Amino acid sequence: MSVVSRRKVMGTFGAGAVTAAGIGAAYAYREAPAGPPPTPTPPSTVRRAAAGANPVVSENAHAGTADWEVPAGARLSTKDRVGQIQGYASTTSVAPGEALSFHVSVRNPQPFRVALYRLGHYDGAGGRLMTTGPWLDGSRLPAPAPHPGTGAIVCDWHRSWTYRVPTGWVSGVYMAVFQARDGHRSCTPFVVREPDREADFLVVLPFTTYQAYNQWPLDGRTGKNLYRGYSRPGVAGDSAHRAFEVSFDRPYSDHGLPRWAKLDLGFTRWVEAEGHDVTYATSVDLHEGRIDPRRYTAMIFPGHDEYWSQPMRDVLDRAVEAGTHLAFLAANNIYFHIRLTGAADGTPARTVACYKQAADPSPDASGPTERWRDLADEHGKKCGRAEQGVLGVQYNGILAEPAPLVVRRPDHWFWDGTGLKDGEEIPGLVAVEADGYDSKMPYPEGAARTLLSESPYRVKATKGGGHRRRIQNTGLTEHEDGTLVFVAGTFHWPLALRHPAHHDPRIERATRNLLERMLSPRGQSESESV
Repeated sequence: MSVVSRRKVMGTFGAGAVTAAGIGAAYAYREAPAGPPPTPTPPSTVRRAAAGANPVVSENAHAGTADWEVPAGARLSTKDRVGQIQGYASTTSVAPGEALSFHVSVRNPQPFRVALYRLGHYDGAGGRLMTTGPWLDGSRLPAPAPHPGTGAIVCDWHRSWTYRVPTGWVSGVYMAVFQARDGHRSCTPFVVREPDREADFLVVLPFTTYQAYNQWPLDGRTGKNLYRGYSRPGVAGDSAHRAFEVSFDRPYSDHGLPRWAKLDLGFTRWVEAEGHDVTYATSVDLHEGRIDPRRYTAMIFPGHDEYWSQPMRDVLDRAVEAGTHLAFLAANNIYFHIRLTGAADGTPARTVACYKQAADPSPDASGPTERWRDLADEHGKKCGRAEQGVLGVQYNGILAEPAPLVVRRPDHWFWDGTGLKDGEEIPGLVAVEADGYDSKMPYPEGAARTLLSESPYRVKATKGGGHRRRIQNTGLTEHEDGTLVFVAGTFHWPLALRHPAHHDPRIERATRNLLERMLSPRGQSESESV
């Protein structure tokens, strides 16, 4: 049965943190065990796109391949300490008909080439080879020293290969895979966007957060990100050695997949397997003003999306005003206020600045680059711009170890069909970082609140302190016109949709309930008015 867009159905119904080192010490991303992926729970038959009506369904009918994957730690995957082959893209997103360039360094001079893959379902393969470039002469390019003031590491590498994206390419997450003649490989992601096409769902990838965590090169001497650097050769430093600015003009560390990107990629594979009408963009597209939220039924932020500029946040405000739903499927979103600036050659939005606790030498009209909850609003009210004022919940801690999600409101439509009971625990679902409701912080005015979980957890200990206990909440905010804002409040939610080590059919069903509700005519609130 074909999917019918909410816009067609509804007519006039509503138009359109702590250190990265600390996180890494507590959690290394668990790779899938050997064996086939789990069998997903059957999708609802209420909505299923016909191949002729939905470009994503047509695209996923093509033969797929797993060759897009460059596993961390594999024998021929690149390591920063050696730098066998690494590269970066000239932009985080590109529209069909536009060109993007790749800048590639090869440690031992030899031929290399670039293959471009679109990621999706593809009958479980996860990707499709779109094109392979010619063999090119590769040579070693220098890793620059950090800027003495900002710590920024900016590569001025020449363009190795430029490719114009064909007009027929479907919007999606794409991976450029760099392969040397000797077999060593690395990769870098980018997005093909189509901002003029209306779609049910816009999926936004958090490239500003990817770059904030990127500590290239992890060579024991040089690398810096917005959390740490090296105190001396071979010794990891702390925030005193971090950068204040980071550049997109450099590779991502080691094999090239950004930290926590698997949250986004897992959701991408799941949502395309569901047959939904989706299109894609990046956080930089939000900043650059390319996104009109009125074109979409909902905007989905599937991963860890921590670093936001004022223009990015303005898009969310316009979305809610236009009746466009929002869904954040991880935790610790909109935590740090950032500033995006251009590169030396004039390319816009190539540097992310975030001074955090340090004095910001050049704040703009939106204020210094610190936590959003530390910025006063237009009336001078402290905490007036806290992220809870948009999301309904906000970041409240790093977990010492994974904890069960404790279900609340099992009678709510969100949990329909899961069989869950009040107080029932879903093991290990609350992990890495968590969100919760804070009664002292702003909440969307006039909106109704539903807390769908109430999960105790232990906060990761800090120097001189013990383990404290806090409460995680999965939150659903419903505005007076029926616009929904959902926040999962844990990193493991998107992994529970399909990752073999985390898959939970109850979370898959609840997420399906959420998306179907967003695609349906507005119903009456089941939430608590605030």
